[in-house]
Amino acid sequence: MTDKKPALSAEVTLVTSFQDADPMGVVYHGNYFRFFEEARRVLMEKIQYSYREMQASGYMWPIIDTRVKYVKPIPYNHEIRVVATLTEWENRLRVDYVIYDAQSGERMTKAHTMQVAVGVDDGEMCFVSPTVFTDKIESWYAITH
Repeated sequence: MTDKKPALSAEVTLVTSFQDADPMGVVYHGNYFRFFEEARRVLMEKIQYSYREMQASGYMWPIIDTRVKYVKPIPYNHEIRVVATLTEWENRLRVDYVIYDAQSGERMTKAHTMQVAVGVDDGEMCFVSPTVFTDKIESWYAITH
């Protein structure tokens, strides 16, 4: 992404549920990925590249790498705001995430995921992002800016 383009971001507000928590009453670390996924889903729908549209375009986008920094524990029945920002897309898809306390704005978690395009029919990994995807990003920038 060039420095002059504004970030492509999306956010969701969620309330953590009892089944998200471990016996200590805080969100189990593996469940954070469900929160990231929901924000990423909204982000991809923003550029009209939902999971159904990905599949129809002939590509799937498996996660190949991830990193999470758990800054502060999130209790169950807690309102959070999850922000997903697309930071790379030319050769791979990188989405950065921040989870905030929805009331105070305090940062609770930060993370990123990396995905690559893989052909649905042949299972081959692409070394550059397919134009069907990059065209959607460029269209979004052209329409919104």
